[in-house]
Amino acid sequence: MPITQSAKKAVRRSLKLRQRNFDFKLRMKMAIKKFRKAVEKGEKVTPEQVSTIYKYIDKCTKVGILKKKNWGRKKHNIAVAYDKATKAK
Repeated sequence: MPITQSAKKAVRRSLKLRQRNFDFKLRMKMAIKKFRKAVEKGEKVTPEQVSTIYKYIDKCTKVGILKKKNWGRKKHNIAVAYDKATKAK
């Protein structure tokens, strides 16, 4: 258990940041999962979906959840999947 006031504050802050990071990451993962399911089913995929996913990925990168190479790889994979889905129709 934290004893000093600063240690107590650090614990509170780390819990808030942990929750914030979890929310950002969950939002990003769910958007990607929804997009991938739509691509697999052959449903129509819109550019708005891709831009939303990019927005979530960029936000995760900005707050430090994702590393540089990781977000680049995720964006690339989404772009490739989107291209395949739009060219198939």
